[in-house]
Amino acid sequence: MSLLVRAFLERSGLPAGDLHHLPDSERRFPDGAQYRVEIPSTEGPDCLVAVLEEADRLDVTIHRVSQGSGVFMLSDDDLDEMARLGAGAHVEISLFTRPNAAWGLSAMARAPAGAVVSGCAWGQEQVIQCLEDALRAAEHGFRSVLVADLGVLAEFARMRSAGLLPPDMQAKVSVMLPAANPASARVLAELGAGTLNLPTDLSLGQIAAIRAAVDVPLDIYVEAPDNLGGFVRYHEIPELIRVGAPLYLKFGLRNAPDLYPSGGHLAATAVALSRERVRRARLGLDLLVRSGVAAKSSAAGPADAAVPRIGPAVIQA
Repeated sequence: MSLLVRAFLERSGLPAGDLHHLPDSERRFPDGAQYRVEIPSTEGPDCLVAVLEEADRLDVTIHRVSQGSGVFMLSDDDLDEMARLGAGAHVEISLFTRPNAAWGLSAMARAPAGAVVSGCAWGQEQVIQCLEDALRAAEHGFRSVLVADLGVLAEFARMRSAGLLPPDMQAKVSVMLPAANPASARVLAELGAGTLNLPTDLSLGQIAAIRAAVDVPLDIYVEAPDNLGGFVRYHEIPELIRVGAPLYLKFGLRNAPDLYPSGGHLAATAVALSRERVRRARLGLDLLVRSGVAAKSSAAGPADAAVPRIGPAVIQA
């Protein structure tokens, strides 16, 4: 029976199992690069300033930052300032579309097994609110949002096709809607995902199988926050790049408080954590150099990056 299923999956364009022989990925970013660097949990303008300052000090090229509290947790001035900073530094900024079950009245999201639904849009009103977050981000010039719900992802793509969102608006699938296998990864890509977060604990063979199924970039935590497993995978960076390219190396922080939703009451902590994430990126890149693996990264501000548009370049949704 297993052979029948494996043959069927191969005919449908999926691998017949996890690729434990770890084949090289021949896929690349449009500029030929194998990897880029992402700093997650960059929660507002002050955090973004800290990331950019520390990146300059430590000579780390940052290609993308992402935010987790939600578009609606930022004021118009915050959004405009973040867009200005991102555009000036040629850094992609991805903002989370919220709310979801864990941020609403869902009792299940707070139950022992609730992690499986915490990222879902709980009811149609939350679908609307998530899509409104995407619209508001676009109006302020952002061209990337994080999505954690299948329905929101599908409707995001339909809104983009209908011209309600800019044609270059990207849906970055959150780790709360993880692509845990090749079949799921292909579904997410077909629904319109521009980049896929993977579960933080997938093996290299499992990652290689997902890469064989989809062309879109993969987002992989090299260090995961405690609430996502707390894994530290720095020594796997060379192999992650080899089998998973093109990918974003994401530098989270273990032993760090959960910031979501962030605000002034956590400002000093949020800024300090942002700086440390950049230092972690420097450590990871140094380890890559010491490994002797010649992996190619993008230069700052690659042409295909979803960098914010400001001034005349902003297309109002």
